[in-house]
Amino acid sequence: MRIFSLRSLSGFALALALATTGGCTLTGSGHLRVPLIVVEEAPPPPPRQEVAVARPDYIWINGYQRWDGGHYVWQEGRYERERPGYAYAPGRWQRQGHGHVWIEGTWRASSRGRGNGHGRRH
Repeated sequence: MRIFSLRSLSGFALALALATTGGCTLTGSGHLRVPLIVVEEAPPPPPRQEVAVARPDYIWINGYQRWDGGHYVWQEGRYERERPGYAYAPGRWQRQGHGHVWIEGTWRASSRGRGNGHGRRH
């Protein structure tokens, strides 16, 4: 297994600047980058079937098999509050080269107004 961690050089430079400039206040903006995990092993086992109880104004996000250093571990599903004007695009394992990459689920602007994408509305 290879783990690629995408870290911004500008983040290091900012930390260095803060450490060397006592009393200064810096502001800025940027993007949060999450580690990219490439698993060069067998594909993940199929997802488990979960039963979700209806909850008003919430969607159910299915669980998935996450990679935990040397094997897959089941990460249980969860409820998340609906976001008006957004649809949830679920996470998934995607084949890449000789391995598999986990693509994290995300909320995307929806043209349908009050949508929830592939999450199940409850």
